[in-house]
Amino acid sequence: MGRDIAYDRWSCDLLCAASSPDLYRINLEQGHFLAPLNTRSPAINVICRSQVHGLVACGGEDGALECFDLRQKAAVGRINVVASAGDTKQEVTAIQFDETEGFHVAVGTSSGQVLIYDLRSSSPLRVKDHMYGSPILDIKWHETLNSTRPKMITADNRVVRVWDPETGDGMTSIEPAAGNINDVCAIRNSGLILMALESTQIPSYFIPSLGPAPKWCSYLENLTEELEEGAQTTIYDDFKFVTKEDIERLNLTNLIGTNLLRAYMHGYFIDYRLYFKAKSMADPFAYEAYRQKRIQEKIEAERAARITIKRKLPKVNKDLAARLLANQDDEDGQNEPEDEEVSVKKIVSKKKKRNGGSQLLKDERFAAMFRDKEFEVDEFSPEYLSLHPSSANKKPSLVEEHFEPVDDDSQEDEEIIGTSDSLSKEALPLKNKALKQKQKAKRERSAKGPRLYEVKDEGHAQAFRNQVSFAEEHALPLEERIAAIEKRTNSNDLLKGRRGSREISFISRSLPEGRTKSGFGPKRGIQSLRLQPERKTFKGGSRGR
Repeated sequence: MGRDIAYDRWSCDLLCAASSPDLYRINLEQGHFLAPLNTRSPAINVICRSQVHGLVACGGEDGALECFDLRQKAAVGRINVVASAGDTKQEVTAIQFDETEGFHVAVGTSSGQVLIYDLRSSSPLRVKDHMYGSPILDIKWHETLNSTRPKMITADNRVVRVWDPETGDGMTSIEPAAGNINDVCAIRNSGLILMALESTQIPSYFIPSLGPAPKWCSYLENLTEELEEGAQTTIYDDFKFVTKEDIERLNLTNLIGTNLLRAYMHGYFIDYRLYFKAKSMADPFAYEAYRQKRIQEKIEAERAARITIKRKLPKVNKDLAARLLANQDDEDGQNEPEDEEVSVKKIVSKKKKRNGGSQLLKDERFAAMFRDKEFEVDEFSPEYLSLHPSSANKKPSLVEEHFEPVDDDSQEDEEIIGTSDSLSKEALPLKNKALKQKQKAKRERSAKGPRLYEVKDEGHAQAFRNQVSFAEEHALPLEERIAAIEKRTNSNDLLKGRRGSREISFISRSLPEGRTKSGFGPKRGIQSLRLQPERKTFKGGSRGR
């Protein structure tokens, strides 16, 4: 089946492209067929001949472009167009050579892309996407009197675009409303364009910036001058611009090519109502995520606005200074503006307020109290505890720290619980009742009688004999603990560590010359003992003199 034809005026050959890999030739002067040209494509969709150098270009279903010189049967070049377009399933649907120099060729694909090639290179110079996904039907290099460079007129079944081939910038686009586009005719050296649509009418469009009106319809110039006086700029207020990635994310790819999406530049215009409806369906939790994000931003802003003052506590009476600073912070918090949260804190801060206590750190009369160790307050002394009875509860108990309570009846309880698993359902309530009574009796005996304790390990036992607590050491950071251990080390090789551990240090050295691993010299033999060797005796006769 034939798909496209082209005429070679140099040889009077009519070239026919069909649904086969052969390019058929008919010589109109002789009136018979010539040998066809073989291509590597499964079928040929379109054919074009250059008026400058006479090359014939064929576009196949496999997305390849092959060029032939009719003076030889083999192809002079082949370009894989779909590799540059990024889609291996595309086909070549339109081809057109540049009629001014003949070095450039424009190729249209079935996905709505137009690629401009230099015949001396396999990489495209420019790629233009119509954004509708419809096959390119026609391509024209249109020369205008208003510009020294030609313009590209490309058309698919939805829109006709006029753009600059060197920069790719769009000049204008035409979208007829009467029906789909079948073909486009641009009058040479003018701005008049005719379109063949799927309707009985052939609309005409005049673009003054593309060229002047033809001589046979010069009245178009007067009409355009009247239209320019009342020109108005159209602004799309109710539309949102979205890219192709946004369309895929919103699952609206099926709307490409319909009236709901208007292709513009590298994206589309979509109605705001349709956009928000599709967005809510694609991501129903978008508003909740946005709300949480705004809340987190406000919290971070409030944190950044706060000024954190790092106070260095003195070495002497550190706990007392920390309490005074805490009371001072509570007093300062009373001056903040009142709201629901601050009002509750204000009531609590009044109970913690101390008259003049926060001024001790600033008063020079009490400065030595936080510098001289002679003024250090011993919070565990009997005098301090008599004046501050509430501090007695804060004193760490060495018994609770180094010992663990011993429960004599724990094994019996485990036996009772273990046997309850094997009992029947009728005897299980009685056994539970007996277990509760036994636990109650155990609590009464523990309240009346003495309690037994078991030391945790040898280190805790030694610390309890020395009346030493590990609480302060555990509160220190790891770096300070290591520094304190290194400070306590001496020159002795054997060190006594914490909790009964021992540590020995040594330096590995190589053995001196002449010294073996087992001693200073070779092993002593039996010769140093000066023992008489045993003589062998022979019984019986022997032959000899």
